[in-house]
Amino acid sequence: MVSRTPITVLALGGNAILQRNQKGTFEEQYENVKSTTTQIATLVNDGFRIVIVHGNGPQIGATVIRHEMGQTKVPPLPLHACGAETQGFLGYIIQQSLRDELARRGSKRAVATIITQVIVDESDPAFKHPSKPIGPFYTKEQRDTLLRDRSDLVVEEDSGRGYRRFVPSPDPKEVVEGEAIRVLVENESVVIACGGGGIPVIRQRTRLQGVEAVIDKDLAAERLATSIHAESLVILTDVDGVYLDYGKTDQRLLSNISPSELETYAQKGYFAKGSMGPKVEAAIRFLRNGGKRAVIANLGDLGGAIKGSAGTQVRN
Repeated sequence: MVSRTPITVLALGGNAILQRNQKGTFEEQYENVKSTTTQIATLVNDGFRIVIVHGNGPQIGATVIRHEMGQTKVPPLPLHACGAETQGFLGYIIQQSLRDELARRGSKRAVATIITQVIVDESDPAFKHPSKPIGPFYTKEQRDTLLRDRSDLVVEEDSGRGYRRFVPSPDPKEVVEGEAIRVLVENESVVIACGGGGIPVIRQRTRLQGVEAVIDKDLAAERLATSIHAESLVILTDVDGVYLDYGKTDQRLLSNISPSELETYAQKGYFAKGSMGPKVEAAIRFLRNGGKRAVIANLGDLGGAIKGSAGTQVRN
């Protein structure tokens, strides 16, 4: 039976999986996910058709480190394959946690993770200008030590929070598995897809080839939401919404705003490229491409964000 209930794409920020100052153990990440899936299960039981996109910045960085440290024993895998690994691992814990919570509530809704590829342009200038932070934060001393051993890496300051490794982040063009995801959602499955922004691939005539990059998960979520004709794109993060002059004494939350107004602020440089900038861009693109509503809100305010009472609500 095909449902007519509108589709909502949820883009989960890193705080849904790993909190700052945590070590990143399996147990820590699983417990964080459980608190998030409890909120999502409520939406599913209320009749929403949900697609979940999640970040993987800390996890892919940790995976790359594991491969590099283990290369004397086994060959390390390329960055795009590390992205596939984290999609599987994080999809597994989200899928299991959400399925268990739905079962506890008596729901039989299926939950499925799709290992997702996202097409990028091999001539994207992003490949020459790494801008996506991954992995742990370093002090300046740790950064200097790391670069002495690995001069090929790009390690720069990340929004005043410390130093991180930066990799290319090309713009997403197309979700390869978009049609399969749409069919699953139409048939009432809850789908986890485009994890970490999806595995970046380029077209080589009739075949696809992975490339060394990490796609921004919010921009990938917009591509997915648009391709499956979602009504809402909800981007969940660790702040209450989009602020002007964030962190200053006169900061101001933008509660309700049009995409054109939001774009004007973006063009004036209000939103940092490494944090709020991509979220704002994803919201603007979604509304331009036919979406009805984009929301940027705190993870803990998911219910209010859906109801329109929390976060930054962007509508035409």
